[in-house]
Amino acid sequence: MTDNPAFPHPAYRDTVLAPLFDGIRTHFADHVNAINRAHLVMLHETGIVSRDQGRTIAAALRDVEQDMDADTLSYTGEHEDYFFLVEAELERRIGEPGGMLHVARSRNDMDHTMFKMALREKAGRFMEQVLHLADTLIVKARCERDTLVVAYTHGQPAQPTTFGHYLAAVVECLLRDAKRLDLACDTLDLCPMGAAAITTSGFPVDRHRVSELLGFEEPQLNSYGCIASVDYVTGLYSAIKLVFLHLGRVAQDMAQWSAFEVGQLHVPDSLVQVSSIMPQKRNPVPIEHLRHLSSVTAGHCDAIINTMHNTPFADMNDSEADVQQAGFAAFERGARALSLFSAFLPSCSINPSRVETNSDAACVTVTELADTLVRDEGLSFRRAHGIASTTSRAVVSRGVGLARGFDDFADAFESATGRATVLTPSMYAAAVAPETFVLRRDRPGGPAATALERAINAYEGKARECRSGIEARAARRARAGGMLESAFNALLEE
Repeated sequence: MTDNPAFPHPAYRDTVLAPLFDGIRTHFADHVNAINRAHLVMLHETGIVSRDQGRTIAAALRDVEQDMDADTLSYTGEHEDYFFLVEAELERRIGEPGGMLHVARSRNDMDHTMFKMALREKAGRFMEQVLHLADTLIVKARCERDTLVVAYTHGQPAQPTTFGHYLAAVVECLLRDAKRLDLACDTLDLCPMGAAAITTSGFPVDRHRVSELLGFEEPQLNSYGCIASVDYVTGLYSAIKLVFLHLGRVAQDMAQWSAFEVGQLHVPDSLVQVSSIMPQKRNPVPIEHLRHLSSVTAGHCDAIINTMHNTPFADMNDSEADVQQAGFAAFERGARALSLFSAFLPSCSINPSRVETNSDAACVTVTELADTLVRDEGLSFRRAHGIASTTSRAVVSRGVGLARGFDDFADAFESATGRATVLTPSMYAAAVAPETFVLRRDRPGGPAATALERAINAYEGKARECRSGIEARAARRARAGGMLESAFNALLEE
């Protein structure tokens, strides 16, 4: 084999440099342009470049942006990457001054700045979708505040609650996920520009000015960390992963609830597929798509996070363009999952007859029977629990529901205490009714209507708080965009 000394080697060109170039021009070209403009404005304002140099470079930058259509570019190997292509084009047009734009910066701080700029846009849209799902579920939870369902633990019927109470639990978790995303977005709002390669610069750069012009909250302080820490990547994708890990568990519940043997969740025909051969089948296939989209999104997040594992705490390509672009798949799949969740859950309803049948057959209200014995009979909970347990075993063995088990209960009570119960059949029936069970659980966080309404009001407030953060970031970036345009145009007119 003959050695080809010319750079780039064809294999390296085709497997690394060309795909990277295509990725930069596709996803980051506009951010590169903004960074170039903001850095030039700062160089001029601090006197690092002269007024004439600043005006000349600004005019050339504007012309390059207008003339060089990123969508039509292809990698030739003449320049190592997109950055060097732009720099070469500047020098071709204006000569020596074109090389002044790169004073006091590096591809290192530029890269992480443009990555953050791309991610903060995607993260902002993603947060909007998460909060839209939360808003949708809040509305559904309020509508289903009094709709009884059977809650399950360890895959078995456990206690009655309401569909609204269940959905409120999902909302509460989703809002905590949104808070974690919000904290991750805070890290995206720290600007790396001015870190240069590692240690800042000997020139009197104004890092705050560049940060302001690019819409960041402030510069990231430690210059080594700007190019080495990459926790803005791992933190963001960790937060995204948790959204879908948690929502995937909800999808699994929906699969169980809609199963023929349980049947308490009704999926409308618009979200049901039929079998190609079995006429009786109603397949709630969207649930499977919710589950696998959640899992695949979490997997994309893991792929990005794990790529950082055991890498040096330094600038390295393991965190850069190839990986950044691979991570965008998490946003694409995640967006699909959130849209489907937002449509699916509000469209479903509860089958009350199946809830009633399952509740009675599985004795899911028997905890309240034990509680009633403590209150009305003066028993210890442990003795009351034993009587309730004996009662539930007796009705199950006879194949009748708990509601028809008064005689079994009376026998169990007398056997355990040596006396007759003070509960009448009507008192017993009230104690084992699902409506009673829910009504009496009106402590904070419980399913009773009053407690649930207070919780829902609190969730609405938390959602508003999260949304205000999104709006504040968007407003800051909009102001920065106008500020940068004005400052750059003023430079042209110097």
